[in-house]
Amino acid sequence: MRIAEHFLSLQGEGLMIGRLTYFVRTAGCSLRCSWCDTAWSRDPDQGEEMSVDDVMDLIGDVKNVCLTGGEPLEQKESPELLRRLADAGKTVVLETNGAADISVVPVSESIIISMDVKCPSSGMADSFRMSNLEHMSSKDQLKFVIADRTDLDYAERFITEHPTDANVIFSAVGGIDIRTLAEEVVSKKLDIRVLPQLHKIIWGDKRGV
Repeated sequence: MRIAEHFLSLQGEGLMIGRLTYFVRTAGCSLRCSWCDTAWSRDPDQGEEMSVDDVMDLIGDVKNVCLTGGEPLEQKESPELLRRLADAGKTVVLETNGAADISVVPVSESIIISMDVKCPSSGMADSFRMSNLEHMSSKDQLKFVIADRTDLDYAERFITEHPTDANVIFSAVGGIDIRTLAEEVVSKKLDIRVLPQLHKIIWGDKRGV
């Protein structure tokens, strides 16, 4: 599988925010979101070729793993890696873009699916695979990156029309300035989580963190 980068850091997003995590970022993504903060990783030739065994050796005894991208599910070896990680007792967060078929993800309480629903500002709002919702459970998370009121209205309408057992997370584009979004969510009494991108608060907009 093609690995764009790998590093040890703190999880900056979602339900595992703040936890020590080993990140494995795959290369290549077929989407072209306007605000993508890892656009360089969309290139499928980034990084180096590694086997699943190689990746397992990198992670070592770290208990929490995030498989991100790019789009991990565009790598045919990703389901095997996820299974191996779960079998090894790891807690794994799979970051996926909502367009890839998540039915290939092994069923395990140790694997948290973190799936995006792209809002209009991304330019990719038509990319979401609706059948993916059937494979989400209460351990998983559905993420919306919000740029403006149009995005907020879209996200609110989506969760109303497509109720889910998964945890719903709203984040602002850029991941730091979330006050306006938070105030909107409070005023609308939306029962969701509003979260920042912790790594950007700590280290700024840089790679490898």
